Amino acid sequence: MVLGEQGQRRDVWAFYALTAFAAVMYAAPGEWIPALAPLRLALVTSGLAAGLMVIRRLGRAEPLYVDGSRGLALIAFSTLAVASVGWSVNPEVTTTTGVELLKLTAIYITFVNVITTGRRLAVVCGAMVLASVVTSFGAINWYLVGEDLVEGFRARWVGVYADPNHMAMNLALVVPLAVAFVARKGSGWVWRLACLTAAILAVAAIVVSHSRGGFIGLSAAMALWAIREKRRIQAIVVGSLFVMGLLVFAPQSFWQRNETVAEFHEDASAMGRVYAWQVASRISLDKPLLGVGAGGFRYAWPMYAPPEARRAYVAHNIFLDVIGELGWVGLLFFMVFTGGAAGGAFEASRDKEVGWLARALSASVVGYLVCDLFSGYILSAHCYVLFGLAAAAHRVARASEAADMQRVPAPSGPVVATWEGSGHAA
Repeated sequence: MVLGEQGQRRDVWAFYALTAFAAVMYAAPGEWIPALAPLRLALVTSGLAAGLMVIRRLGRAEPLYVDGSRGLALIAFSTLAVASVGWSVNPEVTTTTGVELLKLTAIYITFVNVITTGRRLAVVCGAMVLASVVTSFGAINWYLVGEDLVEGFRARWVGVYADPNHMAMNLALVVPLAVAFVARKGSGWVWRLACLTAAILAVAAIVVSHSRGGFIGLSAAMALWAIREKRRIQAIVVGSLFVMGLLVFAPQSFWQRNETVAEFHEDASAMGRVYAWQVASRISLDKPLLGVGAGGFRYAWPMYAPPEARRAYVAHNIFLDVIGELGWVGLLFFMVFTGGAAGGAFEASRDKEVGWLARALSASVVGYLVCDLFSGYILSAHCYVLFGLAAAAHRVARASEAADMQRVPAPSGPVVATWEGSGHAA
């Protein structure tokens, strides 16, 4: 009995630590509060959650839940990244990348083991939505005061949000979650107001980041959410307000930068993507199965880039990045992982308990993957957290379905056969 109570307490504390990690991931207090920098709160909270989860499993002799084929695919993907030191163009960078991928894999496994109820899923998603206010406010404030703008007009913030594209795609994933809380009938008005504020600030931060990929990903996510949401009229109203606000408040520079998509050959940023995609293609032709090693894309650039591409870029497409660094074998593992998590969120959308949130998560997943077509960030914690939440929603929905099946009473009394098509006993 005592061991059971201790295991329960560890499980609860692991959930608290995981929720804190989700909030710290966006609020990034160590980046703008110098006194907190040495504490490494993201590492501590995620490590504490994983440690407590493992201890609880060992204490109760429970097997670790690896999340089936998608979890095994992620483990294989990170293992391949570590093994790629053997053929990497830069073994030192590959070692660092492989270790980071193992950490992110541990975070994913922790999410699917700890978030086992609809309430826990909602709490973690809510923590991310609220914490995103800090990131959005920081980016908007820097834009208004003109601090450290990229290219003189693109807003960004601190830490992992120092790249405007990275910041935009990470904020885009919380917008469907926020509007799902706003649209949910059971949400209190204070919570709705907080989530609406978070959504508005996130959209504003994406706009001032001038990220074309972030804008396209956000639009795709919101369109999908509005189409799939059961309260269709309310969803359309929310989506219409989003579009109207964008049209009214977006600065002229935002529209001017998006217009350059049609004239990519005159845009240095767009041409950088074209060159990066050419490099990925040439790497794939030369090393199709295993690539040049995890994290080695930029270091392989001089060997594969066209002569006019003098500056080395990242792949600017996560799938081409995987092909270039870990080949088609790595892409297979990555596709099973991402496809499995996305499919799980879509399947969970039909569940009575978590369907409303699963629909938002599936929209976030699609929006994030659209962003990833223009940005390559294999080591983004937000990616593995999002897919972990999607997989957790699927697990909760399947558990709910299994419980419903068990509650269905077995037929009682003698079974009477009838002729097909007739209403009479045989």
